[in-house]
Amino acid sequence: TGHTERPLKARWSDLAMEEVRPGVSRCGFGNERVMLVMNRLEPGMEPRPHSHDFEQIALVVEGTVRFTVDGETYDVSEGEVLLIPAGAQHFGEVLGERPALNLDVFAPAREDYMHLLEWMAAHRGVDR
Repeated sequence: TGHTERPLKARWSDLAMEEVRPGVSRCGFGNERVMLVMNRLEPGMEPRPHSHDFEQIALVVEGTVRFTVDGETYDVSEGEVLLIPAGAQHFGEVLGERPALNLDVFAPAREDYMHLLEWMAAHRGVDR
């Protein structure tokens, strides 16, 4: 069959959120090849501009996030997605009075986020 991992099902609401800084928390799901990261952003959180050498797809699940990418703003609401190119400086801010949830897709998975997947090792059977 060519693969050794078994399927693993989880509910986002059951995953432990990691606090990144005040107003920002996240949890993850995936493996070393692809990773989903759910971010919870609170109104008034401090934006932190950054860039990285890989593409990022951001899907807003709840609320509205104003993404600034290379100086241009994009208001992304529930059900909308944004492709952030590799190397682009970017950050997000919550619009409105309620928290926002955005789901990021990273392929390959971010090495600096692999700790978010440690819980999966105890729940995933691997045939050897």
